[in-house]
Amino acid sequence: MPLDVSRIQAICFDVDGTLRDTDDQMVARLQGCLQPFRRFIPGGDARAFARKLVMALETPANALFGVPDRLGIDDRLAAFGDFLDEKLFPRPRRHTWLIPGARLTLEQLHPRYPLAIVSARGKRKTLAFLAEHELTQFFACVATAQTCRRTKPHPDPILWAAAQMGVQPQACVMVGDTTVDILAGKAAGAQTIGVLCGFGEEGELRQAGADLVVPGLMDLLEAMG
Repeated sequence: MPLDVSRIQAICFDVDGTLRDTDDQMVARLQGCLQPFRRFIPGGDARAFARKLVMALETPANALFGVPDRLGIDDRLAAFGDFLDEKLFPRPRRHTWLIPGARLTLEQLHPRYPLAIVSARGKRKTLAFLAEHELTQFFACVATAQTCRRTKPHPDPILWAAAQMGVQPQACVMVGDTTVDILAGKAAGAQTIGVLCGFGEEGELRQAGADLVVPGLMDLLEAMG
């Protein structure tokens, strides 16, 4: 079904690949590692080779994302990740990248709708990202991997976010870049929008049931009127 904007009373946002430019940052880091070996790379273009490698890994990586959930250890794994990160890096690491248009999109939508974060990332890294880019002010609530017993692709964090914002799940729209986001939104009864600025591809997002797929966040503003 096409997106019904008249139903929308609140918006849930994924983080990685949706607000945070994880994709391009991974390419940049991999390019730096490959640069000394560029003479062995076809065409000698380390950046192009790094992007191809990241894109090739994205689909299997998305498939593996649900494994901890199926094993029932996703919340404990996220908590352990936060614990380990805090021990190794007492001060939260900075220098994450924002998806182009992310701030403007939030600034435009915030006066019109309550907004929520629904991320499968651990609490510490999620809050550090929002603080680094001064985005915390835009969100009525933040759901991370530790907020509910089960995380995406289960609907639990979206149901929790809807309750925090005082709306029915059916009145929410879940915005994300992977099939995990779309499946979680559909399971919660929410509408879903896939964005192509992250890890997902249009075909798989539509197959998962996305009500709308847009190239980037600025296109989301146009779709929302």
